[in-house]
Amino acid sequence: MMDVNVYKIAMSAPDDVSGLKKLIEKGEINPNEIIAVLGKTEGNGCVNDFTRGLCTFAFRSFLAKELGKTEREVEENVAFVMSGGTEGVMTPHATIFTKREVGEGAASGEMSLAVNVGFTRDFLPEEIGTLDMVQEVKRVVLNLMESSGIEKKEDVHFVQIKCPLLTSDRILEAKARGNQVVVEDTYKSMGYSRGASALGVAVALEEIDEFRVTSDSILKDWSLYSSVASTSAGVELMNCEIILMGNSKKSISKYRMGHSVMKDAIDLESVIEAIKNSGLEVDKLPSEEQKKRIVNVLAKAEASPDGYVRNRRNTMLTDSDINHTRHARAVVNGVIASIVGDPMVYVSGGAEHQGPAGGGPIAVIIEK
Repeated sequence: MMDVNVYKIAMSAPDDVSGLKKLIEKGEINPNEIIAVLGKTEGNGCVNDFTRGLCTFAFRSFLAKELGKTEREVEENVAFVMSGGTEGVMTPHATIFTKREVGEGAASGEMSLAVNVGFTRDFLPEEIGTLDMVQEVKRVVLNLMESSGIEKKEDVHFVQIKCPLLTSDRILEAKARGNQVVVEDTYKSMGYSRGASALGVAVALEEIDEFRVTSDSILKDWSLYSSVASTSAGVELMNCEIILMGNSKKSISKYRMGHSVMKDAIDLESVIEAIKNSGLEVDKLPSEEQKKRIVNVLAKAEASPDGYVRNRRNTMLTDSDINHTRHARAVVNGVIASIVGDPMVYVSGGAEHQGPAGGGPIAVIIEK
């Protein structure tokens, strides 16, 4: 049996760990029980967004000092998943997950939030965005599901993955060994990495037939996607860090989770559906009391590849000044914030194979 807790803290800068420090000092969080830090940092979310690495470094160093461990020992047990880009009204923040083991006698028989973290092996540059990545993510996801006590695949509601991307040095390294990378455009490599990671989740949870996932289908066949995968690429790692979230009878958490899939960037109906799926019976929109029970909303966002939303043209893909993922994050955050009354929600850009083209998964964590 497990007891999972969730804490959301605002951040004044990518290296601001004061919110976590206060919770530890007040005795609300036992640092030994922290299993994951999921952050939204205020960089551009692109290849050169080093706020993700700075944020990871700050939290990892802080926990190492608190626990009297090396940073290597900390990162072997805690997943640090940082997603860059807080455009629009999105508030930079971190969500802290803790877990402790409890006796079997504590079981209530009802479904509660279960969270587990895991890590793939490091990938070679030429493996990023390929079937090798799909298979490795599939392996870890299945292991995490089993160790979380989640018996049914439909009880998995969100799988957050931080995955690597290609840099010029990594491309040259592969070529020096006589190997080719999936793409030499470092920005496009982010999409391949996110897409392959998402397809690994989809295959593991049997959302799609595995035989349909080929080298030619990655970033080409948009009919292949996961309804619960959320992947974010960064320069600060070479493996995938995975946070699997769902509901299980082997958890006594006071939280529960649900999800839905946004069909496009302004699909507020799916936001309501995700809230209802978490267990809140809202009437059209959540009441002020229900809003207080919403701990966080986790969502993916992307510009539709056809350049339209509801048959109306937009310029997200043709704006040469602002990357389309930045437009998409701002729009989706605005939609969600207007419904839940809080701009401090997690919206990650780049939803390749994560929900239908132009849309993306959305999950809600509530206090029961």
